[in-house]
Amino acid sequence: MLRSRGLRLTAPRQLVLEAVYELRHATPDQIHAAVAERAAGVNITTVYRTLELLEELKLITHAHLTHGAPTYHAVDEHQHAHLVCRCCGSVQELPSPALEGLAGELQATRGFRLDIGHVALFGVCDGCGTSREEAC
Repeated sequence: MLRSRGLRLTAPRQLVLEAVYELRHATPDQIHAAVAERAAGVNITTVYRTLELLEELKLITHAHLTHGAPTYHAVDEHQHAHLVCRCCGSVQELPSPALEGLAGELQATRGFRLDIGHVALFGVCDGCGTSREEAC
């Protein structure tokens, strides 16, 4: 895809893309840390620029799962929403069919097209459930 747009697949670009796929849901700092383990010379600015390029090429996308930096993940054929635990911070993928009813209702009643890949639902995961709910 890069070559078809006149771009090269450089080592830093490949490392960033591989880190996104391996980490599944990661912030730019987490991606940079993973890349730095393999190539210490890749700086955070390169990571940010590469993430922007890869998102423009629709190879990755991002969601806002915290109040901080966006979280990047691979684009695949199965769009999904995110379940974020307020206690432990875990992120689970929620397949898009679970929200298709809501998406259809929003489209029909409000003319609003929901971008399921950017949806994040916050709560408490099963693992934290009753054991730490008061501590969250």
